[in-house]
Amino acid sequence: MSYNKKHVSVTLPGVRGLSSSSGPRVCIVGGGPAGFYTAQQLLKDAAVDVYERLPVPFGLVRFGVAPDHPEVKNVINTFTQTAQHERCSFHGNVNVGKDVTIDELRQAYHAVVLSYGAEGNRSMGIPGEDLPGVFSAKDFVGWYNGLPSNKELRPDLSCETAVILGQGNVALDVARILLAPVEMLKETDITQNALKALAGSKVRRVLIVGRRGPLQIACTIKELREMVNLPNSRADMLPADFEGIAEALKDLPRPRKRLTELMMKAAKEGGDDKAEKCWGFRFFRSPVEVIAGADGKRATGIRLALNKLEGSGESARAEVTGQMEDVDCGLIISSIGYKSIPIDPAVPFDPRRAIVPNEMGRVQDTAGLYCSGWVKRGPTGVIATTMNDSFDTARVLIQDMEAGKLDLSVNKPGAQAITALLQTRGVRTVLFSQWEKINAEEEKRGKFLGKPREKLLDVDEMLKILGRLLI
Repeated sequence: MSYNKKHVSVTLPGVRGLSSSSGPRVCIVGGGPAGFYTAQQLLKDAAVDVYERLPVPFGLVRFGVAPDHPEVKNVINTFTQTAQHERCSFHGNVNVGKDVTIDELRQAYHAVVLSYGAEGNRSMGIPGEDLPGVFSAKDFVGWYNGLPSNKELRPDLSCETAVILGQGNVALDVARILLAPVEMLKETDITQNALKALAGSKVRRVLIVGRRGPLQIACTIKELREMVNLPNSRADMLPADFEGIAEALKDLPRPRKRLTELMMKAAKEGGDDKAEKCWGFRFFRSPVEVIAGADGKRATGIRLALNKLEGSGESARAEVTGQMEDVDCGLIISSIGYKSIPIDPAVPFDPRRAIVPNEMGRVQDTAGLYCSGWVKRGPTGVIATTMNDSFDTARVLIQDMEAGKLDLSVNKPGAQAITALLQTRGVRTVLFSQWEKINAEEEKRGKFLGKPREKLLDVDEMLKILGRLLI
């Protein structure tokens, strides 16, 4: 058992007089950025076990970051160092809340940190959103990034126009992947399934719709610049959406001002008239209904309510005007946000805000239970935001140890007890060293195709390959 490597008498810094065999044991639920950043900070003071639902680590860094943004994935190197630390163990293929309960984890550890992210979709709440041809951005991104639960998605890309609802970075990622030349993508870690589908795509026009105006757009200038510079694509905007914006520029903070200036430049210049594809923002519009075709069997358009803004700046609210607009499209992607879901009845959950209620990472009314990342604060921010947030939770937990708020006098069995429990339930855990074998197999398959890796899309296949490699 990998945890035996920790059964040595080493004094842990920060918690005086405690050896790693009898010292603080902390369990982290979730092997994505929040989980690994929390672990990184805690390892100075505790032995840490990370439990992850999939056999593979890294969460949204693996399954959410766009394939043409490999530099963002370099953080995996840091996470790997954390996982290989002598006081850290990774246990993949463990579905907490199903394979093992939170109460069982709390009995085995001095503290439990929930860092399992946001795997649910926010609903648009409009008629027709369940029709074929309508997808959440989370699922669409999961499809081209190789998330096992999205491998059967098979989006129909035979239409000319796609509409993306939402104007954040994820919306722009999806727009860029839909319009990018396949030559640009084939050397990335995008899945071969997605690459093949995109090579045959008939999508030539992508509209990125938001309920408020240009001054409230949620994307970053980096993502917008990538859209502006996309080969064989031009910008297609509505001049009316930018009325009065030039006068407001002088009062904007510098980042917002630069973003708005680039948007206005793209709107004015358009781009190469010979470009075969186009994209554009559509502002002041909210989805009202997905329109079905004559047979009622799939989406062929979307009805949008036209809005006006009440107030100004970041706090401006969209108010409907009563006017409507129909847009013909065969693909609709809702990029209005991810949503955390309850993991276990023993854990408090706020269904309205879709987070675990907490104060500075301490879960409400539950001593020894903490949270970090999106399940703590909601699905907002970039990886650096999650890093700072996770470090904050870890510091609070360490403060509680030092203040005597956690009973460290009791020797907790940690992974020894949980691994034994999982074995009796027929759950096959995947350790980090075993993930590295999966990783090597993916890189080998990728090399054959001229890519960094070809991701395995099926959990059973991952386990079978592991079985063969371990013989």
